[in-house]
Amino acid sequence: MLTKTKQMLPITRLQKELTQTVRDLSDSGKPVYIMKNNNMEAVLLSYNEYEYLKEIEEIFEQLEIKNIIEIRSEQYDPKNNVLWENIMEEM
Repeated sequence: MLTKTKQMLPITRLQKELTQTVRDLSDSGKPVYIMKNNNMEAVLLSYNEYEYLKEIEEIFEQLEIKNIIEIRSEQYDPKNNVLWENIMEEM
């Protein structure tokens, strides 16, 4: 993934400029990539972007559940059902 260097910020600089960085993030909506020892350590996102990503995550989870249900429905055979009364008798 290519990242614009002006959006990269060493963690020591972030500690000194946190308030201004959050303001800039709110204004631009662009994420800030936080570096620690010259490695990507974290990403600071706007709240709206975070909420959007959470919604997408939930949609993917629902699609995964739908897929599991469809697969199980295709494999379902009512002849393999066990009556509740039979289970209780065995206990």
